Amino acid sequence: MTKTAFVYVTYISAPREKVFQAITDREFTRKYWGHDNVSDWKPGSAWKHQDAASGRVRILGEVLESRPPHRLVISWAFPDNAAQRSRVAFDIVPLADMVKLTVTHDELEPGSEMDRAIRAGWPRVAASLKTYIETGKALDTWAGMEH
Repeated sequence: MTKTAFVYVTYISAPREKVFQAITDREFTRKYWGHDNVSDWKPGSAWKHQDAASGRVRILGEVLESRPPHRLVISWAFPDNAAQRSRVAFDIVPLADMVKLTVTHDELEPGSEMDRAIRAGWPRVAASLKTYIETGKALDTWAGMEH
């Protein structure tokens, strides 16, 4: 079966170092995502996306590539189906006084639960990240959704 991909692009008024930190620092992700991203962010290391309140691991994977503050690539899987991994790349490119953040989530099974979830999730997460960095106030990322 052919795999599918989802690409989301946004522009953020911030240095790329701050955007990279926003993706990798557990205290930062907790503020705009409601979850902690936990790892040492070195290639080959494990990472987990864990609910800040309950500690429940929602997503896990491996760091595939890490070039701060330019690029981070991780594998991505539900804990109950860790063998079925997709891949997420965060590319951060400076443009004048802002950065272009491209989130590419690929190696997805078309129509799978993961494929459906990330298509709803990434735009919300990226909007909350952007809003939090630019204003200091995060959005209610999961408003109106069961998450």
